[in-house]
Amino acid sequence: MSNQSASAPDTPTRTADGVLVGPNGMTLYTFTKDAAGSGTSACNGQCATNWPPLGVAETARPMGGYTIIIREDGKRQWAYKGWPLYYWAKDAKPGDKTGDGFANGAWKLARP
Repeated sequence: MSNQSASAPDTPTRTADGVLVGPNGMTLYTFTKDAAGSGTSACNGQCATNWPPLGVAETARPMGGYTIIIREDGKRQWAYKGWPLYYWAKDAKPGDKTGDGFANGAWKLARP
């Protein structure tokens, strides 16, 4: 299995300031209540409203460290190194990192 370079145009994220950001340039996070590699998310319902999952395009396939999990609602979400990836609804613009350490440290910046 070849490891694609991070510059491949179809990767679901890119790196900015040492953290992973989504296609819209917004910071991504991981949730410590998720079990890495479990293929599921512990953030559903109201949690997913505050922490929107990084969605997966219909044509997308797993690549490199990126895998696809199936959420409770049946939607697909990107995971990196087994950790599902989320945005934080209160980040207003690219570069904002206001969700880091939220909920007693349960939310962390997603790092490459």
